[in-house]
This record gives sequence, structure tokens and C-alpha cells, in this order.
Amino acid sequence: MQQDHNISNEPWLRGTLLEVPAVPRAVLHALQLAQEDLHHWAGRLTDHELNQGPFGIVPVAFHLRHIARSLDRLLTYAEGHKLSPDQLALLRTELTPAASRAELFEELRTALNCSAARVRLLAEADFGAQRHVGRNRLPTTLGGLLVHIADHTQRHVGQTITTAKVILASRPSSLRAIPELL
Repeated sequence: MQQDHNISNEPWLRGTLLEVPAVPRAVLHALQLAQEDLHHWAGRLTDHELNQGPFGIVPVAFHLRHIARSLDRLLTYAEGHKLSPDQLALLRTELTPAASRAELFEELRTALNCSAARVRLLAEADFGAQRHVGRNRLPTTLGGLLVHIADHTQRHVGQTITTAKVILASRPSSLRAIPELL
């Protein structure tokens, strides 16, 4: 008997993307989950809250930028290329303060959509193909990079959620239930 897929399930449990081989499908599902979780938790924060670093931890804004930009860098390596000067320049600005909510979520949306398209293009490639990462050209494989893309993205999503929860919990109780008013 086929079970109905509930939208509240994580993307990998929805029976989607079956036309995509398992490894890139897992990456695509991780990117979908990242988008859903980030919008649910970080989407509730104001510009100020996105840029604050409670207890000395890095702000949510950093994680949103880092997820977007690291996806581009890691996929560049997965495609067998070196990073461009523009990618290296963006890397140095991930901790820049005063990002707006609109800027952050637009950059994230664009990066997730572009990354999904790039992963799909790699779906039929040889996952054992040799790749190199960083200026030291550390050896890995295409499959290793794809798995790392999913892992790395989810690691930063988890840090974002934790930071967002701390920020949300520090709001006055009268404002916790009405984030859209902030």
C-alpha cells in the first residue's frame, strides 16, 4: 500500500526527484531542506537580529551568506575548476555586518536554485572522478564533494537554527508570537 506523502516530512521522505541518481538526489534534498529550515527559522528575524551575534557567536547573516557562497565555491571544485578572483573576494566579505533581510534571502534563494541546477548537471557524471579543493589542491572525488556539499550546508543550517532560537527566545515574550510585526 502506498503511503501519502505529507509535506511536513523532510524532502527525502516525499518520494521526489526519483529520476535523479541517489547521490545527487540526496544533495538536492539537502538543499531543499536547507531552504525550508532557513526560511522557517531565520525568516522570522529582523534585519538587526540577523546581524547580531549573541554570546559572541557568529550572526545568522554570516551563515546565510556562507551557505550561499560556499555552495558556489564547492560546486566550482566539483565541476573541476579553480575559484575566480570574484569568488575569493566574496569569501572575504561573509562576516560583513549590516546585511538586510531582503539581500540575504535573495542571495540565498538565488544560490540554492543555481546550485540545484548545477548538481543536476553533475548527476550522470563519474562520482569517482578526481577533483581538487583549495589553493593546496587537496585531493577528493566528485562524489566526495557532492556529499560534502550536503553535509556542509546542513551543518550551517543547524548553527543558523540554534542561533535563531537563541535570538527568538531573547525577545520580550509579547513579541515572540508575532514576528511579522518586527
